[in-house]
Amino acid sequence: MAKTKQFTPFAAVCSGRVPTDAECLELWNRYGMLDHIRVHSSLVAGVATTLAELARDKGMGLNVQAVRASALLHDLGKTYTVQFGGNHSQLGSSWVIQATRNPAVAQGVMHHVHWPGPLDLDAHFLPLAIIYADKRVKHESVVSLKDRFIDLVDRYGVNQDLIARIRRSFKQGKDIEKLLNTRLEVDLDAYPFDRRRMVQ
Repeated sequence: MAKTKQFTPFAAVCSGRVPTDAECLELWNRYGMLDHIRVHSSLVAGVATTLAELARDKGMGLNVQAVRASALLHDLGKTYTVQFGGNHSQLGSSWVIQATRNPAVAQGVMHHVHWPGPLDLDAHFLPLAIIYADKRVKHESVVSLKDRFIDLVDRYGVNQDLIARIRRSFKQGKDIEKLLNTRLEVDLDAYPFDRRRMVQ
C-alpha cells in the first residue's frame, strides 16, 4: 500500500516577511497589473480576509494579513502571461518569494487555481482560503461558486479536457466551501461579503 504524501504547511516552518497592503500595491505597480485585475484581486482579498477573520474568531491560529497579502498578490503574474504567455501562478509566486522571502504567502499564489494535497484547514488554511476566495469572484463582483464556474466554462471550455478540468476545480471549490461552512459555522454561499474590505 502506497504511503500518502504528507504536506507540511509553510506557515509552520517559515517566518518570512508578510507584506502590508501598501507593499502589495507597490508590487502591482512594479509588474504593471492591469486595472481590471487590480479590482478582481482586491475583491478576492476582501473575501479571503473575511474568511481569515472568521477563522481567527473560531480560535484558529493564523496570520490574517498573510492570507490577505496572498490574496492581493494571487494574480500578480496575470498581466505578463496575458501578454507573453506562461503560467501566471508559477510566475507570480516566484515574484512574491523574491520580494518577500515568505513561502506561505507565495504558496497561496502558486496554488490559487488548484490545491494538490489534502483539504485540511488546520494545515493549509491560507492556500485553501485563496482558492475559495478566487472562485467566488467573477471579474469585478462576488458571485456564487456555480455562477463563477458557468462563466469559466463559457470562457475557457473550448474542449472536453478543459471542461473536465473546470469541473474538477468546481468540485474542489465545493469541497472547500463545505469544510469552511462546517468549521466557521456559516453558510458562505449566502454570506454578504463586505466590499469595504477592498484595497483603495
